[in-house]
Amino acid sequence: MSQPPLFAVVGHPNKGKSSVVATLSQNDAIAIALEPGTTREHHTYPLSIDGETLYTLVDTPGFQRPRQVLAWLEAHSLSASDRAETVAAFVQQHRDDPRFHDECELLTPLINGAGIIYVVDGSVPYSAAHESEMTILRWTGQPSLALINSIGTDDHSDTWQAALGQYFQVVRKFNAVTAPFNQHLSLLKAFGQLEPAWESVLERAVMHLSEQRAQRRHQAARLIAIALEDIMAWQERRTLTTGQPADADRDALAGQLRQAWYRHQRRREQALRLAIEALYQHHRVQRQEAELEWHSDHDLFSEDSRQAWGVSRKYLAGAGFGAGALGGAGLDAVTLGSSLGTGALIGGLVGAAGSYFYGDRLALPVMRLGPLRDGLQTARFGPVQDSQFGYVVLGRAVDHWWHISCRNHAGRDTLDLAPADSHWLETLAPEHRQQIHKALQRCRKQKPLGSDQRHRLALAVEAALEAYSRWRLNPG
Repeated sequence: MSQPPLFAVVGHPNKGKSSVVATLSQNDAIAIALEPGTTREHHTYPLSIDGETLYTLVDTPGFQRPRQVLAWLEAHSLSASDRAETVAAFVQQHRDDPRFHDECELLTPLINGAGIIYVVDGSVPYSAAHESEMTILRWTGQPSLALINSIGTDDHSDTWQAALGQYFQVVRKFNAVTAPFNQHLSLLKAFGQLEPAWESVLERAVMHLSEQRAQRRHQAARLIAIALEDIMAWQERRTLTTGQPADADRDALAGQLRQAWYRHQRRREQALRLAIEALYQHHRVQRQEAELEWHSDHDLFSEDSRQAWGVSRKYLAGAGFGAGALGGAGLDAVTLGSSLGTGALIGGLVGAAGSYFYGDRLALPVMRLGPLRDGLQTARFGPVQDSQFGYVVLGRAVDHWWHISCRNHAGRDTLDLAPADSHWLETLAPEHRQQIHKALQRCRKQKPLGSDQRHRLALAVEAALEAYSRWRLNPG
């Protein structure tokens, strides 16, 4: 098997080299700072899937004295045929010279066979001062491409494009923070075209990365479905030993159970957040979320959250009809079809009516006391009795997943999870809407989902992830 390709990311200091490495290696632990010279030694970062390294990125220091380096190379080269050897000789001779420490660190992986990814900032004007850098890189003889990674708001990319084209075989615009996933794959394909020995290896890398992305979406749907079932069915319990409590004690107990129930739901949602982030190898995400207090606009239990992430009465009526019809179909099966579909129709109407008339408010659980047995009595709070609650949880989870799945590992901005509209649910196929609604209804009645029902719910949630992605691309 061919060795995994090695790519050295090089360029001037503070032009986004480490950001490119972080994104292409899916590693958010790489230090990214505004101050030049953050990277002083070259470091390798492999990208691996299932224990197999697909390729390795090398983060390098920036050029410090390219003109002096180029002058030395030109003074010691006899012809174009010895340029690569002359670069290696420079590194050998100056390895311990502090003046050229950064250049030696930068050039070492290149003389060891690494391909070149040269990064420039397209938001600053092109300068001939960069030509010494580009000439040195061309002398190494390694396959190379250039990335225009605009950091600021100005755009000088056209000038950069023309200049870089004189030195590099491929020139691409690539914003390490915002570039979509298909641009990552495009870079790998471009390198495969530049270096025949890497072509088949990088084709496999593209295939594995695409499969990994699909698998992550599938796993995220399962995580959301499991959390949804847990949250909808959760019940807080306390065993009483004194029989029926007085009204004041009853109110205090109800308050305690309610707060414990809230804490569980909030912790469960946060656990889901962390699980999704870990799935996509984001381990340092800072999220901007309002504290889940009772009166917060972003509260999981608030009316405002229902309006932001819940669904309309019209949607609930349609989903309720579908879920009710699925239940009513059992009557037709029992009567061997003699009801001529009446069971499905009645079930659908009942489901639609219940969803419609109770879908315009977010009803929360109340405390219930069980019967007194052997001097013991159980107080219960939950499960939630409103399927709208499930849609709020689902909407928030899907939105968080979308932000994480689209977030590059160079991103350091705080993730702002503000509420959005819920129109995307209406693009789901009817069978997926019905499966979600039926599962929510079953969970709130504390009827455990069977393995097949869990599987269908996960498939429906995965369809919701896809629908939300389409809606974010075209919200109109």
